[in-house]
Amino acid sequence: MLKRKVKRTDRPTRQRMSAADRKEQIVSAAIRLFSEHGFESSTHELAQSLGVTQPAIYKHFPTKDDLIEAVYERVFLSEWKSSWDVILADRSVEIEARLCAFYMDYTRRIFETDWSRIYLFSGLKRLQINHWYVDLVEERVLGRIGAELRAAFGFPSVREVPLTTEEIEALWLFHGGIFYFGVRDRVYGIPPKVDSTKAVEILARVVVGGMRALLERMPFRVAVN
Repeated sequence: MLKRKVKRTDRPTRQRMSAADRKEQIVSAAIRLFSEHGFESSTHELAQSLGVTQPAIYKHFPTKDDLIEAVYERVFLSEWKSSWDVILADRSVEIEARLCAFYMDYTRRIFETDWSRIYLFSGLKRLQINHWYVDLVEERVLGRIGAELRAAFGFPSVREVPLTTEEIEALWLFHGGIFYFGVRDRVYGIPPKVDSTKAVEILARVVVGGMRALLERMPFRVAVN
């Protein structure tokens, strides 16, 4: 059986690294390895790529699950911007323009190759990364968008009537569409028909029009502005 050769990203050095720097180096190398080869990659391969021993990795990450959690923290959580909440919540700006501004900034991150490939590889392996991130998106993005759409259209607030399952699923369909736009380009290598700016503009219009139509059919309908 042929063994996969792993490119060394760092040659052994006599200079001692601080514990924090070594941990940072390991996480960065793990992101590259998992993004290129998936989560089947072993800590042995990771050690080879760094020119260190496996015990050097275990010193900082006793298990592979610990390392995966650190990758999640770096790739998904550390890049999460508090400004996204501000953009979506600014009611002095029309809702369609807010959605455009949010998704233009958000897609700059999720369209990066390491982000999308790690997310897809983790899904194939049924890792917790996807569950963690789905919960985060549903709370911080879809929940916020749903609340702002209700307010923009003159429907009861989410404090009065929580978002329905239909609203949440509809928002997931919209949100998933823009993610798949990036996957086609960055993972499958299939160029989309329009650029990302145009795609976001289309999405914003579809979200506003589609969600308005959905809400108007809800039993809690009130006078729409």
